[in-house]
Amino acid sequence: MFNLVVLTGRLTADPELRYTANNTPVTSFSIAVSRRYKAGEEAQADFINIVAWRQTAEFVTKYFQKGSMIGIEGSIQTRRYVDKETGKNRTAFEVIANNVQFVEAKRDAVAPAPEAPASFSNVGANDFTDLSGEADDDLPF
Repeated sequence: MFNLVVLTGRLTADPELRYTANNTPVTSFSIAVSRRYKAGEEAQADFINIVAWRQTAEFVTKYFQKGSMIGIEGSIQTRRYVDKETGKNRTAFEVIANNVQFVEAKRDAVAPAPEAPASFSNVGANDFTDLSGEADDDLPF
């Protein structure tokens, strides 16, 4: 038997780290996954519930936020529970994330602005040193 899920999508909310009674980290979140559609059709998305445990949960809550594109590899799991409002039995389908990855470059990064490259017009002929007389033994490569 084979149970493997590979998804890419955007988080629908900021993930929140929780802990079980045994102090095991866990987070639950959902991602919006676009469906394929033909030209002229309206774009649609599926909202998939994801659960991550331990280091994966800590990683997701530290580096991902609402709107982040995420890649997930995991398996589908079903969970049965009783609906508190109606008292009826329900089944939840969720993906247990075994591996998560960044899918896009970091957005809104706070990084120093790159310096403008030096213009060759600012370099004069006297700014260079002639190395023709130097021994190649002094080169590090």
